[in-house]
Amino acid sequence: MPAHRGLLFLIAGPAGVGKTTLLRRFVADQKGLRKAVSATTRAPREDEVDGVAYFFWDEARFAAAVERGEFLEHAVVHGRRYGTLARFVEEQLDAGTDVVKDIDVQGVEQIRRLGAYRYPRSVAVFILPPSREALIRRLRGRGSEDEQSFGVRLRAAEAELARSPEYEYLVVNDTLDEALDKLKAIRLAEHCRQHKDS
Repeated sequence: MPAHRGLLFLIAGPAGVGKTTLLRRFVADQKGLRKAVSATTRAPREDEVDGVAYFFWDEARFAAAVERGEFLEHAVVHGRRYGTLARFVEEQLDAGTDVVKDIDVQGVEQIRRLGAYRYPRSVAVFILPPSREALIRRLRGRGSEDEQSFGVRLRAAEAELARSPEYEYLVVNDTLDEALDKLKAIRLAEHCRQHKDS
């Protein structure tokens, strides 16, 4: 049994801010850190592999997992369901491994409602774009949406950005290497911080 339980890092931020690329680098670069893979009812994108990017489930399977209480958190985002499987997170944390989770603001809120008794060492980080213009460019650069869908995503992104003051840390993803260095520094700082449960 490890001397300390692992830390749970919750990484939120709007679509188009570069969370996926940033977290891929973060996990690849750090020892003792695992990414929690979500289940989703959305279809995989061209480059996504089942069980790596997400677990791609149909609606019936997702609903059954909700009914059985298998999710740490779950939410509907842009009309699709997403959820974090609790068992994986718990097993990693109990083994002393840190877990990083790419999550939306609804998910962070659900985990915080679980209270300090279950996740006293969770750390919420919000990834920001360098500017509103940069966010718009990144969203348009995806080229996967019509104007109506783009408008919906932009409004959702702005609503999420308005909630950034609720987070312990803010990281601006302007230059990938700098943003990565900041995530590493946050992890190091959190491991140096005294915790009553340690």
